[in-house]
Amino acid sequence: MKIIFEIKETLKDAGLTTLTLLKILIPVSIIVKILSEFGAIEIIGNYLSHAMGVVGLPGEFGLVWATAMLTNIYGAIVVLFTLSLTSTYTVAQITVLGGMMLFAHALPIEARIAQKAGVKLWFTLFLRILGAIAFGFVLNIIFSTFNLFQNESHMIWQPDIIDPTLFQWILDQIKYYFLIFLIILSLVTLMRILKKTGLINRLNIFLKPGLELLGMSKNAAPVTIIGMTLGLAYGGGLIIREVKSNVLSKKDTFLSLSLMGLSHSLIEDTLLILSIGATLFGVLFARVMFTILIITILIRIINRLSKKTFEKYFVS
Repeated sequence: MKIIFEIKETLKDAGLTTLTLLKILIPVSIIVKILSEFGAIEIIGNYLSHAMGVVGLPGEFGLVWATAMLTNIYGAIVVLFTLSLTSTYTVAQITVLGGMMLFAHALPIEARIAQKAGVKLWFTLFLRILGAIAFGFVLNIIFSTFNLFQNESHMIWQPDIIDPTLFQWILDQIKYYFLIFLIILSLVTLMRILKKTGLINRLNIFLKPGLELLGMSKNAAPVTIIGMTLGLAYGGGLIIREVKSNVLSKKDTFLSLSLMGLSHSLIEDTLLILSIGATLFGVLFARVMFTILIITILIRIINRLSKKTFEKYFVS
């Protein structure tokens, strides 16, 4: 009977967490689809093309980054592949672009998840977009100053260029939502097992020094690790659940989501960007180091603020 109870509770937790995410994903996905059909991505890409020179990139990369920010990295790779059929780019250029896409992509969905978890929408957008530009600027200076990675890049993975019908898009979305439920179910099950066996306490103790250095308590460790390795949607979904259970403080939630916003899905997304010809130094090592630097600066700033000011301007 105890096992049946645990299974029911696990399914209930996973279902409620997934439902919370779907309330964000479905309407935002529909809005983004409508905007993309009316040319919003091209309009934003045109504006961004004028700013690409700041980070040493050709103007046409503005369309690639706009696609990443409004949709996802996969969509941006399709656009980049189309451009690569008529132009060649260096490893340095692809690494800078890839790094910027890793910092700022799928913003309508991921920023809304962060907002639902308790972080102000303006701050998430500011942190990720400005962080992407700053990272691209620094990376470009390093590459150009030391003449690094100036050889021609080659895309390992070449996507199929398909413009799906509305019906196919709906089917793809349903498959995606079902996959989210399965992953959330796996994560909730794992979290319950870790708590029951006491392994989560050991993990928290092990990570406590590093988290304290970043201004977070040990309670933020599990969900932060999940978000950084698997993705912000999954980590954010669990954080929303933890916030509702009063496990995480507002400061923990804010710092955890800020950290995840800059460096999440370190496995899948990193491999994706490597497949288009970027270098591991830029899209993983430099990205993580830059994230730690930004979070360190952020901690110093919020520690100088009163609790009232912090909660008024940065968290819901």
